[in-house]
Amino acid sequence: MITLSRARQLLDFNLSLITIGDKKLPNFPWKPQQSTPLSKDAFEKNYIYKGGIIKKDGTEIPETCGVGIVTGYNGLECIDIDLKILPSLKEQQDFWNEYISFLSDNIDDFDNKFCIYKTVNNGYHIIYRCAKIEGNKKLAKLEGYTEAILETRGIGGYIFVYENKVGKLDYTEIKEISILDREVLLEISRSYNFIEEVKKIEPEQKEYSDSKIKPWDDYNSKVSIFDIVSDSFEVVRNIKDKYIIRRFNATSAHSGYVYKNSGCMYLFSTGTIYPNEKLISPFTAYTIKHHGGDFKEAARNIYNDGYGSRLIKEPKELLETVIIDKKDLEFPLDIFPESIQNYIKLCNNTLDSSIDYMGCSFLWMSSVIIGNSINIRIKNGWVENCTLWISIVGKAGLGKTPSISNIIYPLMKANNREIKQFIKQNQKYHAYKELDKKEQKNTEEIKKPIKTQFIVNDITLEALVDLHEESDNAVGVFKDELAGWFKDMNKYRAGSDLEFWLSSWSGKAVNLNRKTAKSAFVEKPLIPVLGGIQPSILTTFYTDENKDNGFIDRMLLAFPELEIESYNDKEISKEILEWYSSSVINFYDAIKKDILKRNIEMEIEPIISDFSSEAKTEWIRVFNEITNIQNSDEENEYMKSMLPKQKSYIPRFALILNTIDCFYSDNNDVTTITKESVLKAEKLSKYFIAMAKKIKVNTVEVSDIKKNLYQNKDKTTRDKFNALYAENPKLNKKEVADLLGVSRQMIYNFIKDIEKNETT
Repeated sequence: MITLSRARQLLDFNLSLITIGDKKLPNFPWKPQQSTPLSKDAFEKNYIYKGGIIKKDGTEIPETCGVGIVTGYNGLECIDIDLKILPSLKEQQDFWNEYISFLSDNIDDFDNKFCIYKTVNNGYHIIYRCAKIEGNKKLAKLEGYTEAILETRGIGGYIFVYENKVGKLDYTEIKEISILDREVLLEISRSYNFIEEVKKIEPEQKEYSDSKIKPWDDYNSKVSIFDIVSDSFEVVRNIKDKYIIRRFNATSAHSGYVYKNSGCMYLFSTGTIYPNEKLISPFTAYTIKHHGGDFKEAARNIYNDGYGSRLIKEPKELLETVIIDKKDLEFPLDIFPESIQNYIKLCNNTLDSSIDYMGCSFLWMSSVIIGNSINIRIKNGWVENCTLWISIVGKAGLGKTPSISNIIYPLMKANNREIKQFIKQNQKYHAYKELDKKEQKNTEEIKKPIKTQFIVNDITLEALVDLHEESDNAVGVFKDELAGWFKDMNKYRAGSDLEFWLSSWSGKAVNLNRKTAKSAFVEKPLIPVLGGIQPSILTTFYTDENKDNGFIDRMLLAFPELEIESYNDKEISKEILEWYSSSVINFYDAIKKDILKRNIEMEIEPIISDFSSEAKTEWIRVFNEITNIQNSDEENEYMKSMLPKQKSYIPRFALILNTIDCFYSDNNDVTTITKESVLKAEKLSKYFIAMAKKIKVNTVEVSDIKKNLYQNKDKTTRDKFNALYAENPKLNKKEVADLLGVSRQMIYNFIKDIEKNETT
């Protein structure tokens, strides 16, 4: 409590004082002092020293516990900063330091204009006079708190007098500030007020009602409001829960703010194209700025850019059964949902794309989408992921790449979108890092972006591992020509790349240590591989070394009998292409948003799928049948080596097919592998085993042909063929034509001549 002599001093400086009793309440009726100050003598009579209550004219006057300054008198006003509502001293100090810094930055010569005292509860009073003042107003209430942290004490109020001066000015030196300075002071104070949830300006469109993730919700989650309004507003303050923003060339301290939790903008200013006192999302700002407020047009535009779940409406043509010649069908297409079967058949009928190539591509694409999000548990201690390595085998000109593209193009589009977003965000990050500390404080904080690209083509092993560290669900490798990938296995030193790939196929952690690159570690590698290769090139990799280390046995091969087709005038409808693209993107989004789970350290925690009891029975049967073949004397020893890998691949197939079925049907239980999924996996395994045998036969044939040709290398083309035919009349005419460098018609002519000579 201040002394009586100090109180008499304050009265000399035209302050209206009252005495304060218990609980900081005036100890006598004080309303008259709002317009007429007490004289020194009158004040002294009310100033009762500690020791009891006295009576004066029948009125009890309690002892004085403090002195108050009546606000409102002579233009005096105060900002009361009540920090005791904050739970910790650090939070109190952080708020005060931020608040006072904000005021100092926006009010010229602040320290010499305001009288500041610290209160007994670590709060503060900022006192001033102004020609314009108001009554007591609540200025700011923080989120989660019921009491205001900033209030005015003006007309009809009073403040307790303390002696803990913080600023330069004493109570006897209270200055009159300009109306503009007061407006800035109140604007800044109100900027700390938490705005109760206000309904966002968002579209209501029936055409997107069936979409699981609305285009605008997806847009809001991926685009910053600053990407849209940075040409109109600047950040003037970065505080705990929001950015304070100001319109360019505005005279006020701020125009509004952007909430960090929602990313929405809230404006007080009316001088812009954006509405005031409403929550404005990034999509709303985009709509107003680029589409004149037409939400329907804006939603359609961002949907076309890939935002939101794809709207799936299966075209009638897709629902109709597509008839196809059985000779064209080797791949077990019925392992897929009927709609996917029909899409692949339509591509085959209209675009002459290979069913085998497309079916394998869909498997690979699904493997990339699922990634580490789901594993299958065969038994305790034996868990498989869904990694697949697939080689599309065929001669040049047979349309390997177009067939693959018909299937994976939607995922490639999503991958390209991730690359573009990373490049854009990375540019913003580096621009932010180049700012000095003060500039960083007064701009949107940009964190270092994480790479989310998940498909690569030509990439070094070091770069692949670096990418997989960040894009940790899966990184798919897609190469038009796999020959380079095969050759890269020993590019740096013997065994290094090969060991990495063998470990990654098994899902074992990989640690890359290279002198030319930083060390990298991927705990759960999942790197599906897909690409095309010509049979003559593939056979060169069928070495004893690659057989012994198991590399070749891990490759799943598709080598259908194909002919180059004449021009096909049939068309596949745009509706079907759009449906397929939408279904793939939704599959990708569903895994990413609904299935992929992370622990507190943001590491992926795979969902574990187990066999149902019926599926377990079928799996044991399949496993034992493969084991019997391994123990049989009838199977070729060279082919037996691939069977152990099928014991890993069949559960992987079951996991992938089961997940696909869950997405394309009403069954949403990805944790239970069905009997049907195991049976489909078995059928798929038999297909790939048959393909491996076909490649082996082709490899042996080619090897024998090459050996024979070498032995007769000095002979004429006709004599070379005659030697081949004498050794094997049932020779592979296509391979012989290629190796001799002649047309197939010439081979047929050679055969006719031989048969003619034999008959004569």
